[in-house]
Amino acid sequence: MSERIKKETQASHNKRVPAYVWVTLGVTLLTLLLHAIGMSGDLVNVALVYLFPVLVSAVYWGMGPAVYAASFSVIMFDFFFVPPYLSFTVEDLRYLISFVVYLAVAILTASLAGRLRQQLEMVKAREATTNSLYALSRQMTAITDLNTLLVNIATQVSLTLGKPAAVYLPDGQGDLLVTSSSAPASEGEKDGWGDGESEISIAKWVYNHGQVAGKGSSTLRESPGLYVPLRTEEQIHGVLAVSMDAGEVNVQQEQLRLLEACGGLAAGAIARVKLAEEARLAQITAESERIRTALLDSVSHELRTPLTAIIGSATGLLENDTLFTPEDRRELTGNIRDGALRMNRLVTNLLGMVRLESGMLQLNRKWCDVEDIISVVLTQVREFSPHRNIQVELPDDPVFIYGDEVLLEQVLVNIVSNAIKYSPDESQIVMTVGSDKSPSQLTIVVADQGIGIPEAERVRIFDKFYRSESTQHVTGTGLGLAICKGIVEVHGGTIVAEPNPGGGTRMRIDIPMEAHGPRFPYSEQGEVEE
Repeated sequence: MSERIKKETQASHNKRVPAYVWVTLGVTLLTLLLHAIGMSGDLVNVALVYLFPVLVSAVYWGMGPAVYAASFSVIMFDFFFVPPYLSFTVEDLRYLISFVVYLAVAILTASLAGRLRQQLEMVKAREATTNSLYALSRQMTAITDLNTLLVNIATQVSLTLGKPAAVYLPDGQGDLLVTSSSAPASEGEKDGWGDGESEISIAKWVYNHGQVAGKGSSTLRESPGLYVPLRTEEQIHGVLAVSMDAGEVNVQQEQLRLLEACGGLAAGAIARVKLAEEARLAQITAESERIRTALLDSVSHELRTPLTAIIGSATGLLENDTLFTPEDRRELTGNIRDGALRMNRLVTNLLGMVRLESGMLQLNRKWCDVEDIISVVLTQVREFSPHRNIQVELPDDPVFIYGDEVLLEQVLVNIVSNAIKYSPDESQIVMTVGSDKSPSQLTIVVADQGIGIPEAERVRIFDKFYRSESTQHVTGTGLGLAICKGIVEVHGGTIVAEPNPGGGTRMRIDIPMEAHGPRFPYSEQGEVEE
C-alpha cells in the first residue's frame, strides 16, 4: 500500500512540475514587461499586477502553484521594485508588512479561485453523472424483455464507470446466479468477471442482507468489487456489481453513489418488466378462460338443441306410434336425422380444430374430382335446406385437385351451411368453380343473398369463436370458418370474404391444383393415386 501511495505521490509531483515551470516563466516575463513599460516607480499598481499570475495559477492548477506564484511574486517585487533595487533588503521596514499583507491577500484570493474551480469541476462531474443516468434510464424505458434489459444494464453501467459490471438475479429455485455480465468468460478462461465463487458469495450476502458491500463501502472492503442490492420498495430483485481495482481509492465514494443510483434505476426497470410480464400472463389466462367458457356455452347450446329434437321425435315415435300417419313418422324421422347430422358437423369441427391447434393434422392427399366433392357437399346440405336454390356452375372440362378429399368436403360444407344459415328462404346460392387467376389454381366461389358481412369484420370472421353482432340470433360456435381457413392454408391456398355485388357475401377459395405433385395422370381407367 505504501509503495502504491509513493508512486501516486511521485506521479502527482511529476504532473505538477510543468505548472511550476509555467508560473516561474510567467512571473519572470511579467517582471520584464513591467520594467519595459516603465512601471517600476508605481509600487501599488505593480503589486496589483502581480496578483494576476496568482489568480491564473489558482484557477488552472490549484492551491500549490498559486501559493508558489504569490511567494515568487513577492520575491521578484522586492528584488526588482522595492529600494534598494536588485537586493532582498528593504530600506523601510514597513515594506515587510506590505509583503505579509500581499501574501495573505494573494493566498485568500487563490483559495477562493481554487474553491470556485473545484465547484466547477464538481458541477461538471455531476452533469456527466446525470447524463449517464439519463441515458441509462432512457434505454431501460424502451425495453420490455427482461434478458435484453439485464444485458443493457450491465453494458451501460460498465460504460459509465469504465469497469466490468455484472447483474445477479435469483433463478426459479431462489439461487442467485450471474444473469448478465459485460465481461463474460473468453475462450480459454473458466470464469468471466462475476462468475467466481467469492464474487457470487458476496453477491448472495448482499442479496440476503440488502446492504451494500465491497470496496468503498463499510462491509467487505477487501473484496475486488463493489456490490449494491437492486431494491425497490417491495422487494430486492437482485444485485448489481462492478469490478474495482486498487488505483481507484480516491474515487470509490463517488463511484459508490453513482452505482447506487444506477442500481435504483435498474431495480425500477426490472420491477416494471416483471409486472408487465405478470400482466401479460394474467391477460392470457383471462383470455383462455373466456375462450373456454365461450366454447363450453356454445358447444352445450349446439348439442342441446339437436339432442332435444332427437329425443322428442324418438319419444313420440316410441310412445305414440299408432297415432302418427306415415307422413308424421317421416317428418319425425327426418328431425332425428337432421339433429344427428348437425351434431356430427359440430363434433367434426371440434375435432378438426383440435387437430389444427395441435399440429396433428395430416393430409391424405390424392387426386380428387371437384365435381364429386361438390356432389357430396350438396347431398349433405340439401337435406336441411329445402327452401334454398343452390346453383352450381362447373367448367366444361373435368377439374381435379391434389388434396385431402374429406377435408375439402368439410370446408365446402361449412361454407355452404353458413350461406344457408345467413340467407333468407327462397334465396339463391351460387357455387362457381373455375381457375380465373391461374390455370394451376382452383377457385371456388360461394355467393349468397344474405345479410352480408361488414367490411370491418371480413377478416375477423376467420378467428376462433368470433361471432358478428349482427348474427348473434343465429346459433353457431364460431369455429366453422376458422377450421376452413386452417384447412385451406394447409393446402397452400387462401380464403377470403367479399361483398356480393347482388347483395350478400361471396366466399372465395383459391387452392393450388398441383402444389405437391405432378399434373394429374389422366387415363381411361380413372383416378390414379400416387
